[in-house]
Amino acid sequence: MLNRVAIYSAVDSGRTGEVVRKLIGDFCRMGITMQIYEKAGAPPVCEGGRLIEKFSSLGELNGLPDLVLSVGGDGTFLETMMKVVDLGIPVAGINTGRLGFLANISEDELNNSLDMLFRGEYEILERSLLSICSPVNIFGMDPAVALNEITVQKSDPGMITVNVYVDGLYLNTYWSDGLIISSATGSTAYNLSVGGPILSPGDESIIISSISPHNLTIRPIIVSGGSRLRLVTEGRSSDYLVTCDSRSGKLPAGEQLEIERYEKKLKTVMLRGRDFYSTLRNKLMWGADRRN
Repeated sequence: MLNRVAIYSAVDSGRTGEVVRKLIGDFCRMGITMQIYEKAGAPPVCEGGRLIEKFSSLGELNGLPDLVLSVGGDGTFLETMMKVVDLGIPVAGINTGRLGFLANISEDELNNSLDMLFRGEYEILERSLLSICSPVNIFGMDPAVALNEITVQKSDPGMITVNVYVDGLYLNTYWSDGLIISSATGSTAYNLSVGGPILSPGDESIIISSISPHNLTIRPIIVSGGSRLRLVTEGRSSDYLVTCDSRSGKLPAGEQLEIERYEKKLKTVMLRGRDFYSTLRNKLMWGADRRN
């Protein structure tokens, strides 16, 4: 049963703001202590004067929550991940955005979902993460950890050349617009849009998919989650773009990028009676007949 909940939201307006205010009201009635992200614009007290603690960093709180609710879309969920991954706090996503693979609790079923969370009727699903281990501090103080994918991409109209090594063994040279290095979670994100395979969230494998390859025989490949990847990028441009989920930066051409599985996993919430495959069917409309 929940005693303490943190609510993370990047905005306090529109549908997201309405959902945050509803959550606060419902949790007040349930007697659950709340910790609200300071940008969410939440009121400072529940009815009856019980305090709501605000935070900018979960690590600074007096007591860690049992659960973090991410309110928004999948982008907000990725922001939330960065705040909780090293603390081991489970995350549940409430979707006020569009597709919502990660934020998989819809507004329509919010009342029932909150009751299930309150009663502890959910399972914890651990998801593997990817990290850029070299070069270090590529995004400054932000850790180079990705839930979905790490990419290398061209920074100008010309193609780039990426030489890929897996555990020191040469895999291939890709002539393309870039490469996507995806986790199982990210298999339904950018990887899916370039024709990559879908993996179940608990899989620890790593997917390598090419973006608009020059050689049409190139296909995505899945390697062991314990692999260490080394990417050496060349091209006519003096630099190339590196992304890590929503963060991006540039590296000089020729500088190597090393990627491996992150040492910790993200704990996510799956409500009882739901599963990844039903989410796939609903979000991708598998089996739907447009004639009906």
